[in-house]
Amino acid sequence: MKIAQRIAHMMIAASVLTTMVACAPTANREGTGEYIDDSVITGKVKAAFAADPNVKATEINVETFKGEVQLSGFVAQPADASRAADIARGIKGVKSVKNDVRVK
Repeated sequence: MKIAQRIAHMMIAASVLTTMVACAPTANREGTGEYIDDSVITGKVKAAFAADPNVKATEINVETFKGEVQLSGFVAQPADASRAADIARGIKGVKSVKNDVRVK
């Protein structure tokens, strides 16, 4: 009976350890919490674009990885590209912005 309990405890410990390692972040992969945080940041940036009358939110793509926001797409005016970057920088949690938005 004690052997069965030990085996059960060891299996539970192994599964917990495996779960923790699988969710751990690496340099090239986000952890679960970081993924959720980045999704929230992306949503906030897109919402801020939609609320701004000068930025066409549908023409700018937003991707976030570990708090670093990358903007891409096309706009009509150079001022719109810099405005999009300024809006993204103003969102809480954004560490940096890479602005790859191009003028048509």
